[in-house]
Amino acid sequence: MKFKQIIIWTLALVIGAVIGTFSVKNGWGKVDDFMDFLASAYTSCFKFVAIPTVALAVITALAGLGKEGSGRIFRKTFTYTVLTSFIAALVGLGLFLLISPDALSNDAIKAGAQVGMVQNLGAKPLSVYGHILNSLPSNLIKPFLEGNVLPVVFIAAAFGVSLAFLGKDEHAQALLQCLTGLQKVMFTIIKGLIWALPLGIVAFSEQLARDFGGMAIGSIGKYVAVVLGANVLQIFLILPLFCFLRGVNGYKVMKQMTPALLMALFTKSSAATLPVTVATAEKNMGAKPEVARFILPLCCTINMNGCAAFILVTSLFVMKCGGMLPSLGMMVVWCGIAVLCAIGNAGVPMGCYFLTLSLMAGVGGPLGVLGVILPIYTIIDMIETAENVWSDCCICAVVNKELK
Repeated sequence: MKFKQIIIWTLALVIGAVIGTFSVKNGWGKVDDFMDFLASAYTSCFKFVAIPTVALAVITALAGLGKEGSGRIFRKTFTYTVLTSFIAALVGLGLFLLISPDALSNDAIKAGAQVGMVQNLGAKPLSVYGHILNSLPSNLIKPFLEGNVLPVVFIAAAFGVSLAFLGKDEHAQALLQCLTGLQKVMFTIIKGLIWALPLGIVAFSEQLARDFGGMAIGSIGKYVAVVLGANVLQIFLILPLFCFLRGVNGYKVMKQMTPALLMALFTKSSAATLPVTVATAEKNMGAKPEVARFILPLCCTINMNGCAAFILVTSLFVMKCGGMLPSLGMMVVWCGIAVLCAIGNAGVPMGCYFLTLSLMAGVGGPLGVLGVILPIYTIIDMIETAENVWSDCCICAVVNKELK
């Protein structure tokens, strides 16, 4: 990454933070509205290219790798995904036991239960099986229209594997050339969006400063310390150590993937960040296109380190507030449940929150706790999304090295 880029992005962060801070103090409503518009417009542009990029990347990568190559990459990717996600959940469990957040008062839980989002979603809980069924495509077009990443990956994988089986068939090769051309067009658009990234950073940074300025954590501080502490340990210690043990310099990868990590931090969506992640991995990290364009879309849908930690810690916190905290052995079992749920997460803003809400409704936990958490979830979501994308980058770097 060029020094000039670092300076420009840093200035964009500072400018946005200054505007947001003064906006909180002086009530600059029109400025806030413009920044919200700018951030939404920029995020929409990436969502526009995200789903086509995912589908085209998976199809062309699987078709190019062939049956054996794609199988090897999938096995390595899935193994490292489950491993790092389970470790993230265990780190969250360790901090939960160490810090031991206090249970919320009944009055606070009752107040949280009045939040409309909690009332609406709590009335119709979706089971774990329901989340899995929602991930299976029953329609070719619907997942693309809804922006549902996991079904899109399933559809693209089916097309890619089929093209690999067809081999040198002239019709298959003609279709593959067409899809490759479309992919080049999408990556050209992505390069333009990355060039304009500082403009988005100003808007996102202004929103972040406003969120911090209006936040009052209060008695829920220990819970926040557990969640964010687990994320920080995973980002700066566990994942770099994982890279080191596999012969990769994790901190160097982090520097190379800064554009993607910044984008994830501000958009709070690993799916919207995916085009930047793929382009940055190929350009800055030197990942082979057929590896990056298969691993990163796949990881975007199943590799959710931050989500696994959030689901576990929040579930334990809700159960503790309801007087139903499980034994240590069952807590370890809940680590596995958190990983399975995280794999089915949608990779969109607040995906982990909705999933945890449904999960706790299913076990009869006090949903009002999630209503109390909601005002501060924006900050948690930013950090855990950056962690999810960072974990994707680490797995991509490791598998890319092992397959050379």
